[in-house]
Amino acid sequence: MNKAIISLLAASFLIAPISGQTASKPLEGSISISGAWALYPMVLKWAEEFKKIHPRVKIDVQAGGAGKGMADVLAGMADLGMVSRDINPEEMKKGASPFAVTKDGVVATASAKNPFLGELLKKGLTRQQFIDIWISGKDVAWGRLLGTGDKSAVHVFTRSDACGAAETWAAYLGKKQEDLGGIGVYGDPGLAEAVRRDPLGIGFNNINFAYDARTLKPVEGIAIVPIDLDGSGGIEDAERFTATRDEITGAIARKVYPSPPARDLYLVSKGRPASRTAVEFLRWVLTDGQTYVPETGYIRLGPEKLKEGLDKLK
Repeated sequence: MNKAIISLLAASFLIAPISGQTASKPLEGSISISGAWALYPMVLKWAEEFKKIHPRVKIDVQAGGAGKGMADVLAGMADLGMVSRDINPEEMKKGASPFAVTKDGVVATASAKNPFLGELLKKGLTRQQFIDIWISGKDVAWGRLLGTGDKSAVHVFTRSDACGAAETWAAYLGKKQEDLGGIGVYGDPGLAEAVRRDPLGIGFNNINFAYDARTLKPVEGIAIVPIDLDGSGGIEDAERFTATRDEITGAIARKVYPSPPARDLYLVSKGRPASRTAVEFLRWVLTDGQTYVPETGYIRLGPEKLKEGLDKLK
């Protein structure tokens, strides 16, 4: 009798874990992500780390500009769009659901071979001077900008693709991307290269394409144009934060660098993501994935914005 009871108890212990099992099925599937160059390095890092945890998940990340990211996600061609600008009401009406995931900024760039580089770094340029360069369409000379009298014309570059960097830089100047003058160049890498090659050139780039990820200094051949925030005619200590990537991201975090051209970056879905894989990736990005934000050259968002995204996933 005792042996029979013992046998029944043993069997119940063997059966219980099977009938009451709550372990979830391993995450698998694929996620397609398209869009902004600004967010591209960060999403590549997130994808790499997420796949270490979930090796059955495939994540395809393609850069092509914020406009492409938004178009792809609204057309159902991508699960998530990388967007580096504010989401407009028309896009929201079409189902765009933005998740703020990190923050960065756009900086003005010049060639390291610029013959007036010493004066440029010493004096910087004001917002009004940037307006004169990109918006007013005036024949702007480097000498007039820097007070040297030199008549060498400023060669102005902008982006040819619909992108958050151009939209954000234009917003800083009180306009929209289509109002920016200059020679159009595709993509962040292309614009950086165009400026690097032209000693009289000026352009703008997202931070992670203006600074070297290894040295944290400006990309070789590129100089960051400091902003004369107070219009004093010179760059003072409080405005001197462009020497390294850590300094500029610190200035953005402290809200010393203006916003725009600092801005939030978004992953956008059409409605709530349909796949469990995309939902779990977004949830991880908004929680554990934030660990990788500073080391990748971005700025963490406040907990309230991250919570907004998490609440949308419930």
